[in-house]
Amino acid sequence: MEKEIITFSHSGPSLIARISCEIDHHTAGRLRSRIDRELFSSRPQLLRIDFGEVRFMDSSGIALILGRVESAGAVGAKVHLEGLSPTLFKLVRLSGIERIKNLTVSP
Repeated sequence: MEKEIITFSHSGPSLIARISCEIDHHTAGRLRSRIDRELFSSRPQLLRIDFGEVRFMDSSGIALILGRVESAGAVGAKVHLEGLSPTLFKLVRLSGIERIKNLTVSP
């Protein structure tokens, strides 16, 4: 049986999305639709995206994050990125997306 690429849980006003795959152009579309579906159905105050099991991410991952900030904003939620490896944290920092309103980042 194939491992799920993403799982969801709730903690108070937060929706937690735990990604467990590499994020590239092959997986980004599936992740995008799964996160948006859960986001629009649960309408949390905060979308926490956990990258703890992500070992690789390219520019498709940055685009995925940017789009989820926009989707979260549509339901009045903020986005927090967590569990980033040192490499992914550096990629996010270099992209400059942590300066976007309603997005916070922690390693």
